[in-house]
Amino acid sequence: MTKHLHLHKNTKFLSLFHTNKSTIFIKASSFTTTTATPWNTHLRNLSKHGQYNEALILYRQMLQSGATPNAFTFPFALKSSASLSLPFTGKQLHCHVIKLGCESEPFVQTALISTYCRCKLTEFAQKVFDEMPQRNLTVCYNALISGSVQNGNFLNGFLLFSEMRLRGVLFNAVTVLGLVPGCTVPRYLWLGMSLHCLNVKCGLVNDLAIANCLLTMYVRCASMELARKLFDHIPEKGLITWNAMISGYAQNGLAGEVLELYHEMELLQVNPDAVTFVGVLSACANLGAQKIGFEVEEKIRSSCMRFNVFLKNALINMYARCGNLAKARIIFDEMPEKSLVSWTAIIGGYGIHGLGNIAVELFDKMIETGIQPDGTVFVSVLNACSHAGLTERGLNYLDLMKREYGLKPCSEHYSCVVDLLGRAGRLEEARKLIELMEDEPDGAVWGALLGACKIHKNVELAELAFHKVVELEPTNVGYYVLLSNIYTEANNSEGILRVRLMMRERKLKKDPGYSYFECKGKTYLFVAGDRSHPQTKEIYKLLNRLEDTESEYGGANKNGQEETNQEPPNIIGVHSERLAIAFALLNTEIGTDILVIKNLRICNDCHLFVKRISKTVDRLFVVRDATRFHHFRNGTCSCNDYW
Repeated sequence: MTKHLHLHKNTKFLSLFHTNKSTIFIKASSFTTTTATPWNTHLRNLSKHGQYNEALILYRQMLQSGATPNAFTFPFALKSSASLSLPFTGKQLHCHVIKLGCESEPFVQTALISTYCRCKLTEFAQKVFDEMPQRNLTVCYNALISGSVQNGNFLNGFLLFSEMRLRGVLFNAVTVLGLVPGCTVPRYLWLGMSLHCLNVKCGLVNDLAIANCLLTMYVRCASMELARKLFDHIPEKGLITWNAMISGYAQNGLAGEVLELYHEMELLQVNPDAVTFVGVLSACANLGAQKIGFEVEEKIRSSCMRFNVFLKNALINMYARCGNLAKARIIFDEMPEKSLVSWTAIIGGYGIHGLGNIAVELFDKMIETGIQPDGTVFVSVLNACSHAGLTERGLNYLDLMKREYGLKPCSEHYSCVVDLLGRAGRLEEARKLIELMEDEPDGAVWGALLGACKIHKNVELAELAFHKVVELEPTNVGYYVLLSNIYTEANNSEGILRVRLMMRERKLKKDPGYSYFECKGKTYLFVAGDRSHPQTKEIYKLLNRLEDTESEYGGANKNGQEETNQEPPNIIGVHSERLAIAFALLNTEIGTDILVIKNLRICNDCHLFVKRISKTVDRLFVVRDATRFHHFRNGTCSCNDYW
């Protein structure tokens, strides 16, 4: 037996496990008994505390001492080999199980199935299960169901559950917790909902672990209404429950709901953790709610989480997207150790602010520090090159990621490069690049080409890009309106009519444009032609004064008659960003920077309007639209009139 495991009999002390603090040793002579009980006790303790390497070495020492393992020994040894992903060790232990006649013990069978599944050897796990003399044990079904789901074979897990029910084998909370994670993709949501119903019938839905698992399922399938309904019916919510709901809202772009839920959490005095704060900071970044983000930062600084790298990265992203790039840079520079995500966040921050030169400097510095770039950071630096018009630099980065780092560009990279070429007027090169893509180009790639065609007024290529993009994203209203705007500039009334008819046939409606401004901790929302604000009279009076001043310079249309993602002929009233800017001027001190956040791209007329008032009003006007930041000062914009 000992020979079979290739043990070294004469080894008295075995070096086991290296940590940052010291090297741990177990003294073989500390166990002189040949009975298994004390060895099993020590194995259990090591396994329980995650000291898996030590547990396996102790098992070797047990064999060397002459003690014979029994059925209570193997679950701990098998758990240790599985946790360390050692399939060969697991197979050796299986041999021992058979030689010692322990293969019929249920908890040993369960441990074997779990070990093979965790080592991604599901065929061996299935064989162990099939060879069991009695297949009516819940624990064994649970182990194989969970293992099948974890290894991506959800259907096999579900078939096992069906077999379990047909055989009359009782299921429990562990069964459900193993099965539900397989339903976290939309195509299997109906099965997950069926399991939810079954749990309600059997009274298991009151189990908090199951409720949290089902909540996560709904969130990952983007079924937020069902998720919230379940959340509201959980009588006693744990922190995991709150985090699942907050993270779900954040991941599905429902930033307002995140902050509402976080406020409710504060009122109930539920103590947040790092996961909570990451979700809240993400929502603050989306909404531009810098004041709430600052309050979260203060809480982080006064807690044990102040050195958490994930939170530092979230703060960098939040401040950058709220327009406070200087603060984002301070946090980045203060970090003693910067991860790849940290570099990606700050590079992306400079990119969306149009400061491409600084972004590429940071990227090159990151490479010098020895950090290996991934596809995500290449998206950030390519996007930065695109916004700053660094065409050749961006093309070099595309070549670098393939040649130097062996990374295959995906659609995100190609959409950045198509936009990059489009900004430079190299539309034909952009089209050829799309044709040479290994994978089928998606809507973002063709959409980037369509946007470039609008800037350069290339109607023919725009029509080609439009027909491609609507095949892929037929319900994306923005593309229809973009083509309508191209036809408008080309005075092509027939083209405009065709787009309108197409939208009507497909029952598509324009997304409403809105802008908001944060003042004294409160967010004020404006829509086009808005007259609901208490200061409406003063806002329009100031706008008239500004537009009268602007007209002296040959200004734009007073209303701004071309708001992207809107149907131009149907827009009535002043655009939302103008109202937000007027409100900000009325309610902030002279010299204060003004940040307005808009859900759509800023239109040409409003862009020109802000440029002109920045020449007459001594302020920095910052507008964050759907794609980037625009910094207006002294009559110019950081985007150089290309966005």
